[in-house]
Amino acid sequence: MTPTNTSGASTDTWSKDRAPENSPNFRGKKDNRACHSERVSRSPEQSEGEESHHAQDRLHEGEETCPICKGAGFVHPLLDSGQPDFSRVEPCQCQREELQREKFQYLQKYSNLGFLSRLTFDNLSPKGKRGDAISQERFARVYQMARVFADNPKGWLVFFGPAGCGKTHLACAIANHRLNSGLPAFYIGVADLLDHLRSAFSPTSDITYDGLFEQVKNTPLLVLDDLSMEGATLWAKEKLEQLLNHRFNTRLATVITTDVPLEKFDERLGGRLRDSEFCQVCIVGQKSSLACLDSLQLELLRNMTFANFDYKRLNLPLEQRQNLQQAFHLARDFAPSPEGWLIFHGVNGCGKTHLAAAIANYRLAQGKPVFFVVVPDLLDHLRSTFSPQSNISYDEFFEGIKQCPLLILDDFGEQSVTPWAQEKLYQLINYRYNARLPTVITSCFSLDEIEPRISSRMVDPRLSLVFNIIAPDYRGDVKPSQMAKRPEPRITRKQRP
Repeated sequence: MTPTNTSGASTDTWSKDRAPENSPNFRGKKDNRACHSERVSRSPEQSEGEESHHAQDRLHEGEETCPICKGAGFVHPLLDSGQPDFSRVEPCQCQREELQREKFQYLQKYSNLGFLSRLTFDNLSPKGKRGDAISQERFARVYQMARVFADNPKGWLVFFGPAGCGKTHLACAIANHRLNSGLPAFYIGVADLLDHLRSAFSPTSDITYDGLFEQVKNTPLLVLDDLSMEGATLWAKEKLEQLLNHRFNTRLATVITTDVPLEKFDERLGGRLRDSEFCQVCIVGQKSSLACLDSLQLELLRNMTFANFDYKRLNLPLEQRQNLQQAFHLARDFAPSPEGWLIFHGVNGCGKTHLAAAIANYRLAQGKPVFFVVVPDLLDHLRSTFSPQSNISYDEFFEGIKQCPLLILDDFGEQSVTPWAQEKLYQLINYRYNARLPTVITSCFSLDEIEPRISSRMVDPRLSLVFNIIAPDYRGDVKPSQMAKRPEPRITRKQRP
């Protein structure tokens, strides 16, 4: 008679003379060695429940059965005595990879990152995207702070900077690092969060208001992108304050990105963001108040360098070629270490703007601050700061121009001659003159045609070098209708009145 297996370990039958290895009555040396070497043991009742079905499926599919768990998918850990602890189970190593993959998929879905899962530390430059050394050094410090926080998130980490500076990439890289470590993180933009909370009141909503808000409030690591209170309704402000107050009081790790200066938040939220014991504020990038006016953003000026300046112009007389070459060397010598003032004047198209832009582009390539602006544009923008819609105050903008480490004023004298314009230019020139700040000026007017208060400062030999370029317009080398008066070929010197 062939007895039937009554343990449930398998639906197969066996001979009473030979029990299979997965029988509870079988204890072979091979089985014991496996238990001790892996510190795990098979369950003597592994046939119970869905594990037996899983094992049968593997056998039916022709897969090789795991020699440790015999297809059950779980094992009992061993006690210190070496005996199996039947009160506990843990996944067999044959299942751990699959379980980890399923866990990562669950965490990724929970994280709400979506396509932002591609933003990691691996594809983020440690020095950022800006070319100047100051910005790269600042970004490198922030990058290291983000890496440290990602390994052990504690408190709040706030990334402040203008759009495109990399703050969202840093925040998402932290979240993705946590997910890859098998730990939860939840990302959401402030605008999306408020939209979802509003839609949760709809009877057709798939998620309840309380369910969503509790998830965001209590997630172990929250990434809150684009925090702003500007234009928010009272309800929106109340929800954001509830969220952030809860996470602050419960000391839950939070990453926040914003382009709003901290002083513009109200006292309650601003006070939390300025709490240095719990909150770290990282300035990822700074949008200069002058950035919107920087003429070097124009492609033509951006491509003007010393390398592509043609001072040989073989069609010119020798005197003009030598004069142009001298101007080239003056500009090239000034660029590495600007001191004092360098003033080029001459007819339109003689090359003075190219040389001024080449100085600016050289400084930028060295990571040094410089601001290049066409004077009529400068005055227009100063006027626009008085508008209620202006994003910057008059004082903030004008102070930025006056104190710029290297200022390049192109087409000086082309502006409309109004008392207001004359006064603003005088204030600018006089401040930089007294502060001895490096300045480059180009003009198609002679010094005699410029207001005396300004021209007297331009020709001070203790500070300024004035050079008249006598080459004609390079655009066809046509004779200009207006020639600048020619002082000495090298330097114009006048005594200050």
